[in-house]
Amino acid sequence: MPPTNGAIGEAWQLYKAHWRHLLPISLVVYVAIAVIGVVLTAVLSWFGALLAALISVVGLFWVQGALVTAVDDIRDGRSDLSLRETFDRIRPQLGSIVVAGVLAGLGVVLGLLLLIVPGLVLMTWWVLIIPVVVLERATAGAAFGRSRELVRGYGWNVFGVIVLTLLVLLAFEIVLSIVLSPLSGWLQSLFSSIVSGTLTAPFIALVWTLLYFRLRDAKSAPAVERPDAAGTVG
Repeated sequence: MPPTNGAIGEAWQLYKAHWRHLLPISLVVYVAIAVIGVVLTAVLSWFGALLAALISVVGLFWVQGALVTAVDDIRDGRSDLSLRETFDRIRPQLGSIVVAGVLAGLGVVLGLLLLIVPGLVLMTWWVLIIPVVVLERATAGAAFGRSRELVRGYGWNVFGVIVLTLLVLLAFEIVLSIVLSPLSGWLQSLFSSIVSGTLTAPFIALVWTLLYFRLRDAKSAPAVERPDAAGTVG
């Protein structure tokens, strides 16, 4: 049985058990990004919007790193780190997280533009770069190779987890858009970004981080004979 089996179910169980600890981590960042964006755009017009976008990039990667740290913290069944301690712990790796995340995002987008398949392959290979940077203190450059190494041999299984996760998120976004439909356009956009980010970012972090631990443990376990599952994306 591949180590990816049951990753989404385990992520959901941890989400339900620890949402009171996880949601404030994402909430504080998404609210701050939204408020900063509104203020800077109102005061500085297009330059403020550009500045807000740059700040949001850093903020979004910071919360990803913080959530990976939080997931690692709760794997023993309890949360030992406070909100501030969680963000403080990730600060030394923030530069590597931002660089790796931006480069991976650009690579995946470019790959999707090149007949889609290359982008899906890169998305699968690089899905673990943030957990690798945070949990192994890897540099941005080293994280790409390490993520590829962990995914190797389980590419199709990892790709399946990615697809299922995206389908769950799509279903949530559809429901959220229906709930917020009575609001005016700008309010819909504001509340959608805050609510969606707050609720979904912890789940995504749970899935990716659990994948990291499962694949790391599988790679460190004694070798056993099994069919080659690499395929196109392995």
